[in-house]
Amino acid sequence: MSEVDFDKAAEEVKQLKAKPADVEMLRVYALFKQVKVGDVNTTCPGVLDFTGKAKWDAWEKEKGKSKEDARKEYIALVEELKGKYGV
Repeated sequence: MSEVDFDKAAEEVKQLKAKPADVEMLRVYALFKQVKVGDVNTTCPGVLDFTGKAKWDAWEKEKGKSKEDARKEYIALVEELKGKYGV
């Protein structure tokens, strides 16, 4: 899976006909960040920042995953979501 495939998947996920469940979108976000940035590199948001905390926690779960593995999982997840929600 190449960077081109990843970029294509990143565009396709924005074009889904229906919005995926929050848990699915958190996984998309976490894998995207793992590919682009690597391991989480920010402090955890405060408990009152529910969205920020959920996103940070999802990204933290990917800690230690290589960018290549994260890229493969991201592309596979987007393909699954395309089948489920349509493009």
